[in-house]
Amino acid sequence: MKRIKSKYDIFRQKTQIIIYGSNTFLGRLFDLTLLGLILLSVLLVMMDTVEGINQKYHSQLLVCEWIITIFFTIEFFLRIISIQKPLKYIFSFYGIIDLMAILPMYLSIFFPATNVLTIVRILRFFRLFKILHIPQISQQSLQLREAMQASKEKILVFIYFVLISAVIIGSLMYVVEGKESGFTSIPVGIYWAIVTLTTVGYGDISPASPLGQFLASLVMIMGYGIIAVPTGIVTAEFAKSSLRNNAVSTKKTCQNCNAQVHFDSAKYCHECGAELTNN
Repeated sequence: MKRIKSKYDIFRQKTQIIIYGSNTFLGRLFDLTLLGLILLSVLLVMMDTVEGINQKYHSQLLVCEWIITIFFTIEFFLRIISIQKPLKYIFSFYGIIDLMAILPMYLSIFFPATNVLTIVRILRFFRLFKILHIPQISQQSLQLREAMQASKEKILVFIYFVLISAVIIGSLMYVVEGKESGFTSIPVGIYWAIVTLTTVGYGDISPASPLGQFLASLVMIMGYGIIAVPTGIVTAEFAKSSLRNNAVSTKKTCQNCNAQVHFDSAKYCHECGAELTNN
């Protein structure tokens, strides 16, 4: 005997379709509304730190932020009740981000000193990755993640080399320049080496002797190569990942709406939700 769904079950099902699906008009409208509120919330956080704006419009900014926080609170609980395994969402990366984005506003009511923690509301920016779950964007994100994972060992070795170089260069500059030029200790020399290697160049410390200036010139030239190496490593792995995916990818076309899908594992159309068949 088929079980009759209660009003609560129907509500959960409709809520899940709207929140987690983007194939319906309400689902897309929800995503667009969420996107707008996230951008508005981040803008409010930034405006709140501008002294002139904060003094003049503090009350208005606070009211707007509370409205947005209440919306995100309702959305947080709707996500929990609309899925079969709520704990999986609560302890997921996005679940923790959602909670951290709304909790400081409520804590500020009982503990005014925690008002400074409201700056973590800017973490809502991470929600954009969850909203932009368009297949093409998701595929590029997956390829980038694969490239970063494949480059991890090479980049770690490279960073280790850079740190060793910074320690050696900083020690040499301490010996060559001494306290007279501002190199009062080896840690200070290492700080100067890192600033120079990364081409930041604050200018708070600079060598004065010819030998020190010669070493500084070599460090500056090394800096250009140091910036380029990690980029080249990740780019090479990204290109390899793209070639692998293109080589094994099978194009699927939805028979219902003719949308093209480029995922081998795709079972349903990302536009209309119809079941896909291999073409």
